[in-house]
Amino acid sequence: MIPRYSRPEMVALWSPETKFRIWFEIEAHACDAQADLGVIPRANAEAVWKAKDVDFDVARIDEIEAVTKHDVIAFLTHLAEIVGADAARFVHQGMTSSDVLDTTFNVQLVRASDILLADMDALLAALKRRAFEHKDTVRIGRSHGIHAEPTTMGLTFARFYAEMERNRNRLEKARYEVATGAISGAVGTFANIDPAVEEYVCEKLGLRPEPISTQVIPRDRHAMFFATLGVIASSIENVSTEIRHMQRTEVLEAEEFFSKGQKGSSAMPHKRNPVLTENLTGLARLVRGAVTPALENVALWHERDISHSSVERAIGPDATVTLDFALARLTGVIDKMVIYPDNMLANMNKFRGLVMSQRVLLALTQAGVSREDSYRLVQRNAMKVWEQGCDFKTELLADPEVTAALSPAEIEEKFDLGYHTKNVDTIFRRVFGES
Repeated sequence: MIPRYSRPEMVALWSPETKFRIWFEIEAHACDAQADLGVIPRANAEAVWKAKDVDFDVARIDEIEAVTKHDVIAFLTHLAEIVGADAARFVHQGMTSSDVLDTTFNVQLVRASDILLADMDALLAALKRRAFEHKDTVRIGRSHGIHAEPTTMGLTFARFYAEMERNRNRLEKARYEVATGAISGAVGTFANIDPAVEEYVCEKLGLRPEPISTQVIPRDRHAMFFATLGVIASSIENVSTEIRHMQRTEVLEAEEFFSKGQKGSSAMPHKRNPVLTENLTGLARLVRGAVTPALENVALWHERDISHSSVERAIGPDATVTLDFALARLTGVIDKMVIYPDNMLANMNKFRGLVMSQRVLLALTQAGVSREDSYRLVQRNAMKVWEQGCDFKTELLADPEVTAALSPAEIEEKFDLGYHTKNVDTIFRRVFGES
């Protein structure tokens, strides 16, 4: 991913230096396990660890690969240059390249998951804080973009919190799904290497042995992982879209923090645009772009082909680096978002009580009026608000068919705003528990 949308910790995870370090650890741990089994001399296994604190020369490995046309062989050749040919004689004993490549890829995905889980914890904390801050801040709920009934800004934040908490749970499961390693040989049969070696290496790397591999770890695991990242990205877009709508000039119920010296437009000095959430919408598309290729990687020829390899070299770093950046950016947006409660009330009252129509409808039916007639009476008065700018309550009080069923006091009571927020505490307990 480009530096503009990258953060250092996640970028470092996908660097050649990190990759080669993991490759080395796999090979060195495998040598230890082979020595424990008496397959190779203990002295040779110990000699390999001489490279433990060595910085592998990426340029030298690339130089060797230019000749060998094989990245793992290039690395093993460079490792032999460091520890000596005799010491390296038993490195990679009974292994195939995918044992190193696949196990490394899963180590990187597990570590990326840990970074992303920490990102999600920060976002959840921000959403929870803003939810309680605005638990009782009334705003109009909308369906189809049209005024519906009152809700609160706290419920909006709580809804996003619950969605992101589900995503965190999904990510934990996705992390578990890819936390496997394979050191099983050319077609996964352990013909030339003992299964105990795989168990030992996986334990050292914090993985589980893959129950059955071919030449590769099954790609349905990775498909599930990247699909989960895609779902998280869609939730980021969901939150971002709501903020973008709230920041529209005609709405202006909330907006991204606009810092001192910030400029919104090269042409119009007055502009304060939702640039961060628009950016997040675009980044979500990039992350979701990894999902279909990951799904298509599941179907490989026989025990393996390399059609998945080029895909994963791209989507592994790109999807995780982008999502890491997006989660951090969204956390900052939520933390600093400016809320305008007065504008929320003004917007809700723009159509003079119209949003209470369902309460009146239900009251009429409770009073003995048929639902069809109740709907007709309420809609008849509601249309005067839409078309003539009338006051809904005033029109209802002047309608003899309505007042025949409901007293003025009963009609007045139907415009109590507190009626719509009476269960907010119950919803909050469901979302956040008793705290």
